Amino acid sequence: QVQLAESGGGLVQAGGSLRLSCAASGSIFSINNMAWYRQVSGKQRELVAAITRGLTTNYADFVEGRFFIARDNAKNTVYLQMNSLKPEDTAVYYCNVDAVTYAYTREQCWGQGTQVTVSS
Repeated sequence: QVQLAESGGGLVQAGGSLRLSCAASGSIFSINNMAWYRQVSGKQRELVAAITRGLTTNYADFVEGRFFIARDNAKNTVYLQMNSLKPEDTAVYYCNVDAVTYAYTREQCWGQGTQVTVSS
C-alpha cells in the first residue's frame, strides 16, 4: 500500500506565499503522475497542477503563473509553491499520486488534505 503525508498549509495574508509538500511512502516501485487538487466546501474538487515523472507540468488557468509544482523522485515527494495568494485560493488542498507498487498493482492515492486560508 501507498501512504501520503501532506504538510505546509495554514493561514496567510493576501499576497503571501505558502509551500505545500506531499511525501509518498510504502511499497512503491515507481510513481507516474503527481498532482495537487483543491476543494472548497460544497464545490467539486478541481485540479491545480500536475507533474509527470519526466517533469512535464500542467497548470489550471486560475494559477496564472503564481503557483509552481515540483517533485523529487528520489524522495517520492511533490511540492506546490504558491505565491501571490488570493482569498479565492482558500480551500483544502489534496495531493494525488499515481503509483505502481512492488506487487505491480497500480494505486491512485489521495492525501488527507491540508487547509489553506488566505485572508484579505
